[in-house]
Amino acid sequence: MSADSSSTLPQLTLILGGQRSGKSAYGEGLIGSDQQAIYLATGQALDEEMTARVALHRKRRGANWTTVEEPLALEAALQEHDQEGRPVLIDSLAMWVCNLLDSDTDVESEIFALVEALKRIKSPVIVVSDEAGLGVIPDNVLGRNFLDQLGAVNQRVASHADRVVFVAAGLPMVLKG
Repeated sequence: MSADSSSTLPQLTLILGGQRSGKSAYGEGLIGSDQQAIYLATGQALDEEMTARVALHRKRRGANWTTVEEPLALEAALQEHDQEGRPVLIDSLAMWVCNLLDSDTDVESEIFALVEALKRIKSPVIVVSDEAGLGVIPDNVLGRNFLDQLGAVNQRVASHADRVVFVAAGLPMVLKG
């Protein structure tokens, strides 16, 4: 994509896929290498393995990306970095839901606040999330609650998204838009 790629990006794009499906790389690829962009990361490097993953993600992105790490206050970070024409990529809603559940936050109110912010934002936004409906039903309450909340946020964002893409094995399939 060219330097003017943000003008061709839909206002809100949701990219869904399984873990390690290539959804993050696909989302990053929607933004031109000469386009200034914000990478809004919800993951936290709390151990060596996650630190290595974060380093790999950063290396894959070019110098045109500014990384903002925000594990909880996604709505506030999105509003803080909102700038017309400068794309924002949120990666990922699944990690964000995990963080919210771990912090005893009211997940439903945070989901509502995020969706409302996405409706008002001037930046084109690409949201990356794991698809909740393709795995087994967890055998514990926390796991089932996670899937319930992830499914809820995915559905709410998808209903407002201009474009929804499902990625499997690095291959995109447009579901909406």
